[in-house]
Amino acid sequence: MTNNHQDNEINQPVSDDSFSREKPNVKERKLTANPGDRIADEPQSIEEKAKQVAVDVPDITGDQITVPTYFVVDTPEGDKKALHHVKDAEEISDVIRQARVNEKGERIWW
Repeated sequence: MTNNHQDNEINQPVSDDSFSREKPNVKERKLTANPGDRIADEPQSIEEKAKQVAVDVPDITGDQITVPTYFVVDTPEGDKKALHHVKDAEEISDVIRQARVNEKGERIWW
C-alpha cells in the first residue's frame, strides 16, 4: 500500500533548496538585477554587441519596451563604436547632445 501511495504522488514545481541546484542562482552569482546589463567576459564584435537586448518587457501601458545593451554610434573618424547603456551612459549623453547642435554649435530644439 505504501508503494502505491508513492506512485500516485503529484510533484508540483517549487523552488529547489540551494544545496540541490546544479548551478548558483543570479543572486548567488552576484549578478546585477538585470542580466542584460552584464558585460561579457569574452571580447565581442560590434555585430555581436548590437544584437544584445538589456530590456524587453511591456511597460505599464502594455507597450513593449526594448532597450539594447549597447548603442552603436559612428565616431568622428568614421568608425563604429558600441557604447554600453550603463557603463558608457555619459558618453551616450554626449553623442545625443552633439546630434542636437547645428554647425555653429547652437542647440537645436525640436
